[in-house]
Amino acid sequence: MKRRKMVVAAGFCVSFILGTLMNLLFIPGFEHHSERVHRHHHHHEKHTDAPARLQIDDSPPVEPATVGRLSELQRQIRERLDEVLRYRQAHWLGTGPLERRRLMDLEQRSEWESYKGIEKINHYDPSRSTPAVSIATKSHREITRESGLGCGSIDNVTNVQYLGSGYTKAVYRAALNSSFSVALKSVDFGGHDMENCVKKYASSADCYKLASFKIIKEMTLMERLQHPNILKLYGSCYQDSNDIKETVTAITELGSPLEMIQLLQTPWEERFRICLSLMRLLHYLAHSPLGSVTLLDFRPRQFVLVDGVLKVTDLDDASVEETPCSKSAPQDCLMEFPARNFTLPCHKGRCQGINQKRNLYNAYRFFFTYLLPHSAPSALRPLLDKIVNSTGELMWGTDETLAHLEKVLDIYRNGHYLKNNTRMHKTGKETS
Repeated sequence: MKRRKMVVAAGFCVSFILGTLMNLLFIPGFEHHSERVHRHHHHHEKHTDAPARLQIDDSPPVEPATVGRLSELQRQIRERLDEVLRYRQAHWLGTGPLERRRLMDLEQRSEWESYKGIEKINHYDPSRSTPAVSIATKSHREITRESGLGCGSIDNVTNVQYLGSGYTKAVYRAALNSSFSVALKSVDFGGHDMENCVKKYASSADCYKLASFKIIKEMTLMERLQHPNILKLYGSCYQDSNDIKETVTAITELGSPLEMIQLLQTPWEERFRICLSLMRLLHYLAHSPLGSVTLLDFRPRQFVLVDGVLKVTDLDDASVEETPCSKSAPQDCLMEFPARNFTLPCHKGRCQGINQKRNLYNAYRFFFTYLLPHSAPSALRPLLDKIVNSTGELMWGTDETLAHLEKVLDIYRNGHYLKNNTRMHKTGKETS
């Protein structure tokens, strides 16, 4: 009797459990754990190499606004490419037939092919570049006399130090050997330009292209604009890095930052030499082979000292474009500065002399007003005051300003200012 009751109870329990399982398995939406894991794993494997937007089955279509933003990014890349090509083509008369042929071919290609084509014009060639082994035993002068440095030259650099960064570039100091160091400039992946671009367009590869063209532009200008007060380009390196193909690194002369506070404490002769060097640079830029060049980002931090010589180091924001204008719209030629504004005449559809005038006023407000008059020889002060006041009012161009500074140099070098001091001193005694 007891055994029969136990069998009935056991049967009841089994039927209850089976019934419960059957109900659970046929509830709509229920999925067995092992089956769900298997399907999820299969789904993940299927889309591992697919674009991110395809990993979700029910992802919405790409919004037209996103497509518009991407085409806008491509347009910006194209504009920067065209600018670099213009700078290169401006010197076709001075280039060989092979380079000229390459440049002509670039215009027939797509934007991305053109991008790579520009790089190959100066691409690292292992057979021609200075090997790292030989660099270790060569002097500064020997290295800079040879052909441009490339990837092989910087493979074994030592004492790499981060120097600083701006919106686009990061700059590093690197030693090629015990006596010679260079500056390495590359796109700063964590910089303002890259971060904002990726946030807006969600394409790190295209954003890198856009940013890298600023370095390529700067290298092009360093090649085309040869002047003692422009930083020297030693070479460049293009190589794959992480997920970006052909990242670009510029190899340049190494300078020390221009510290205005320290400069104010130096003797007047040193400060005058800085101002004269700056004016010679601006005169060259006003009459450069590319046309009148303006430095849109003109600040002391864009300059360095190399063995005591002032040199401009950042040319990625330089421009040869002169503002178009109409005589019926004077506001077209308005130059705005924090302290005051200027309106220049419109001549043949362009604001006359706007590039050199912008450079000149920036030289006045950042350099001349602080460095020229302070503790200058008394006999030179009237002429120096005239230079400072005339540049502050934009009464002169670069030609006149440089001529007056050269006159000061001549007076100082020949000691004429000492005679004037003696004459003034004697006149003061006689009148007293």
